[in-house]
Amino acid sequence: MALEASIDRRNHAQSATTNGAVVLPPASYRLRLNPSSEHKPDSYDDLHQLEFTPLLFSSLERYLPPTMLSMSRDVKFQYMRDILMKYSRDGERTRVQRHKEYRQRIISNYQPLHRELFTMHAPSVLVPAFVKAVRDNTEASFRSIMAEPIPGIYTFEMLQPRFCEMLLSEVENFERWVHDTRFRIMRPNTMNKFGAVLDDFGLEAMLDKLMNDFIRPISKVFFPEVGGSTLDSHHGFVVEYGMDRDVELGFHVDDSEVTLNVCLGREFSGGELFFRGVRCDKHVNTETQSEEILDYSHVPGYAVLHRGRHRHGARATTSGSRVNLLVWCRSSVFRELKKYQKECSSWCAECQREKKERQCISIAATKQELLKRIGNTSS
Repeated sequence: MALEASIDRRNHAQSATTNGAVVLPPASYRLRLNPSSEHKPDSYDDLHQLEFTPLLFSSLERYLPPTMLSMSRDVKFQYMRDILMKYSRDGERTRVQRHKEYRQRIISNYQPLHRELFTMHAPSVLVPAFVKAVRDNTEASFRSIMAEPIPGIYTFEMLQPRFCEMLLSEVENFERWVHDTRFRIMRPNTMNKFGAVLDDFGLEAMLDKLMNDFIRPISKVFFPEVGGSTLDSHHGFVVEYGMDRDVELGFHVDDSEVTLNVCLGREFSGGELFFRGVRCDKHVNTETQSEEILDYSHVPGYAVLHRGRHRHGARATTSGSRVNLLVWCRSSVFRELKKYQKECSSWCAECQREKKERQCISIAATKQELLKRIGNTSS
């Protein structure tokens, strides 16, 4: 949709004027299907009390109509906010506000054990080889520290042993506080009865920096088709497995575009991850192909990075206990654009197979028609 064309439609609702620039009525708002790769978006970090993360506006700006890109930041912000508010229901906004209040009650009363955990100091958190690979920021540098046992699953050493120990003790300290105060907390997800949401007791900013500075550069290279370059929010938590904790985790997909899963440690046996191929919602229960099968054994300090839609589960932890850090990385832009996609052949393996089958059928039909015409001509 051309912006000028919409403005010229005088029969539509009257447009508003902001700082001399014409802004379209909400019914006319549209985004581009493909982002403007050359456009450098504005920063919205200085805007406070927003309903949405500032990074979302910077990511979404690349998808604005071409004629909007040169307008003032205020106009662009209002345009994007109106689009987001259009699709954000009142109930959802109420839920978000209540969660903010819940989180603030925890942070105001919980006393951290290791305050240094709450800032992202890369040398103390990450192993040197990982830091160097991300700073070099090339596919070759990433692959130099990674293994890719099957397409789309990347494993690598990531966390310093001291950081793992500190995070484990911080989680234990938080759980003691929860028990002593009888504070009712939200668990990480509907599948895990044990574990804690790290964002809820003060680690949100640290995990945001981990995602923005280290996970997104890798995801931009390896997962661009699922919003890897526009990750703008996360859900960070730990899960606990053992005989007196969650024992296993059933077959599922994550509510994320990209998932980081790092074993923090403790002594354990069993608990292997099993992967069974990438699927969209339509094909999530389809059969697994032999080349999609992978079983992975956890190693403390080592990470697994994969698409959230990569089907997986965790086998039973047969002895000891295991704690893992998970960061579900999400892209609001990708989620909005996915609403308008008819198929997911850029990343869903089953959609790719169906597309290939349709192409083969079409080619075969074309060949048959050509042979038929040649036969008619000869006779």
